[in-house]
Amino acid sequence: MSESNPTILLVDDDETFRKRLARALTERGYVVREAPDGEAAIASAREESPELALVDLRMPGPSGLEVVKALHALDPSTKIVVLTGYGSIATALDAVRLGATHYLTKPADVNEILAAFSRGEEQASTASAEHLEAPTLARVEWEHIQRVLQDCDGNISEAARRLGIHRRSLQRKLAKYPSPH
Repeated sequence: MSESNPTILLVDDDETFRKRLARALTERGYVVREAPDGEAAIASAREESPELALVDLRMPGPSGLEVVKALHALDPSTKIVVLTGYGSIATALDAVRLGATHYLTKPADVNEILAAFSRGEEQASTASAEHLEAPTLARVEWEHIQRVLQDCDGNISEAARRLGIHRRSLQRKLAKYPSPH
């Protein structure tokens, strides 16, 4: 590995997102390795430890936090950024404690991701742990609804039952877009 071509491991179960990001990073001179889940990511890192790793939080198999812990244990010098659509202060703090250098919520563009990697490890840990703004109640509700809906494989009736609300109420909530924080 040369400094001009750092290796980055992309760990995300969303194939479309992973491929687009891989293409954008390759165009910027990075050597990109992809993993669709935590097990593949850990196996790839055992073969050759990446300099950088972008890890999705929610995936089938080992969670993103488990992957962060394993990658950090394999090579503490790997800079790890956690990227997720289900952000919260608690998971951000957990990610940093387990070895992540930064935490971003989706949507995040390539420039934001690269900026997160370019921050010094000490600075990123401090920024991640101390400067996270608390999400609004609407955002927390939206994230919870999205998690339950994902757990129900998109079945609105089942998600409404698990949430204890009427299906139409859930549909109205899904039609609204929460604020980004």
